[in-house]
Amino acid sequence: MTVNVSVARHGSESSMSLVRRFSKRVLGAGIIRKVKGSRYRLRGESRTKRRNSALRRVAKFEKKEEMERLGLSEPKDPRAGRR
Repeated sequence: MTVNVSVARHGSESSMSLVRRFSKRVLGAGIIRKVKGSRYRLRGESRTKRRNSALRRVAKFEKKEEMERLGLSEPKDPRAGRR
């Protein structure tokens, strides 16, 4: 979204009052707030990365289940860690 803010000089208006009026318009339009808010925003993960991550989780879960089924690891108590 692009917001254009423009001001025109009124008669014999000084450059300082022109800059002040421009600054007020920019503040009123919320441009500064939007820019500061998105300054450290990170891009979301790509579809491929999300998919690969999900596939790794599924593979890890299946391997864990298989190890439990074969008796090579202890099954986790579902109530462990609760109070």
